[in-house]
Amino acid sequence: MARSLSTARLATMSEAEIRSAERTLKNGTWAITAGALLFSVLTVTPLVRSVSPAGWEWTAPILPLVVDAAVIIVVKLDSVVSRLGSTGGAWPALLRWMTGMMTLALNVGHSALHGDWVGVAVHSVAPLLLIVTAEAGLAYRRAISSALDRIAAEEAAAEARRQTEREAKEQRLREERERERAAREQAAREEREHAEQIERERQEREDARLRAEREHALTVERERAEREAQQEKERAEREERIERQRAERAAAERRHQEERERKERIERERQDRAERQRREQELAAQTSAAAAAPAPARQPVSAKAHTRPPRVVQPVVMENEFAGMTQAEAEAALFELYRAARDASTYPEWEQDPLAQPGGEFCGSRLGVRLGRSDASGRAKVKPKFERWYAEHLEKKAEERELVGVG
Repeated sequence: MARSLSTARLATMSEAEIRSAERTLKNGTWAITAGALLFSVLTVTPLVRSVSPAGWEWTAPILPLVVDAAVIIVVKLDSVVSRLGSTGGAWPALLRWMTGMMTLALNVGHSALHGDWVGVAVHSVAPLLLIVTAEAGLAYRRAISSALDRIAAEEAAAEARRQTEREAKEQRLREERERERAAREQAAREEREHAEQIERERQEREDARLRAEREHALTVERERAEREAQQEKERAEREERIERQRAERAAAERRHQEERERKERIERERQDRAERQRREQELAAQTSAAAAAPAPARQPVSAKAHTRPPRVVQPVVMENEFAGMTQAEAEAALFELYRAARDASTYPEWEQDPLAQPGGEFCGSRLGVRLGRSDASGRAKVKPKFERWYAEHLEKKAEERELVGVG
């Protein structure tokens, strides 16, 4: 009945009042607990000292302190568990009642042993008050926790309702604003579309007029461009035909000139070989005549060694082929002959041409001799240099042909 009234009373209180009542319960419970524990220590210590063996009287305060510690644990944890809205089961209840009964037995034990029932009644007040306070405080805390949870739930529900109402109101206002904005946008769009339609029709008329003028101008320009292109084509064909004829004539003249130069060169080389052979034959004849003449009388040979005339070796060079030229000019002139011979060659490879083979007029050895050098110098220096110059000559001709084709 009391619990129902307490619960009904809590239901009409605010959260602040409930928390104030909870603090009062907490402070009162700890005050009663502290007083009961202090009274228990002072009451139980003489009893334990009287039953302790001689020499162990100093251990008397330990037992009341242990029991008091159990009481503190029960009170503290019961408040925490009840605040969390839960129960600890049977063991916390057993510990609570066991500590309470032990505290009661220890407090009234000394009076009961001496038959002092007034003392038993007096010393049982604090333990009984502690037991009842613990049970009542547990019930109060559970009721307060339930009330706080209910208040919190009610406040959360009220806040949720207020939030829902605010959201619904905001939604209604937003929808109204959206409808108004949509109406304004629709009116503006219709007005804009009407203006765009008028502008589009005007632009289409203007585009049609400009297109007709542009097509006429393009037609006139295309006809003029076609006439100019035809005239340019005829002029280019005429110039190309003239240039081709000029090139053909120049090529024919060049081939004729090269053929004439080649024949002249071959004739000159043949004459040079004949002249060289004639000189060699005359030298051989002079040598034979000198050998056939009678030997002069021997002169006595002095003790001193006589000096022997030095032997002079004349290089075999075509006489006056590059007379009056410097070495560079002679090389350039001989290279022109070499290039003309290579250009006129009909062999797939230049080395297959008899003129380039050993003994030919343009083999390495002959090139060196014609420049007044040794055979080895002609093979090692002159022939590679002429090959390099000829490769550069071909590259230059290829570039000229590309330039002519681009032009």
